[in-house]
Amino acid sequence: MRTTHYIPVTADMEGAASQRTYALIRRTIRTALAAEGMALPCEIDVLLTGDEGIHQINLDMRNVDRPTDVLSFPELDLRPGELPTIEDADPGTGLIPLGDMVLSMERIAAQAREFGHSRSRETAYLVTHSVLHLLGYDHLDEGPMKKQMRSREEAIMKLLKLER
Repeated sequence: MRTTHYIPVTADMEGAASQRTYALIRRTIRTALAAEGMALPCEIDVLLTGDEGIHQINLDMRNVDRPTDVLSFPELDLRPGELPTIEDADPGTGLIPLGDMVLSMERIAAQAREFGHSRSRETAYLVTHSVLHLLGYDHLDEGPMKKQMRSREEAIMKLLKLER
């Protein structure tokens, strides 16, 4: 059985991100999974794109006609704090397929400027946010669900030393 997570990061546009950004994305995913207690080997596929690319995916997959910063497509139906088990693993790879994440690198740059922090912090925050979605967290309400997700995001960002 594998003991590491498999995190392929691909880009659909030239020069979408540096190798340093790829490494940050992988480190953030591993940190978030560890913080949530996910010790079994997982797979999360990451696509880096621009506003046009994420707009099209948002339209095709969610019927929402606008770009966004991050999209998460969970493979499993989990609740916050509920972790997949070895029975969820793909028999061929031994990996638990958590799902897909799509990031708009253009939106990351714009939001980093807007919020007055680095692209690295914005990237790590959106990756953390997406991992939590893949693990069943949501923020559909303005009450306890959102508060729980924000609390986990802040804890993970602190572990990454990228807190506000």
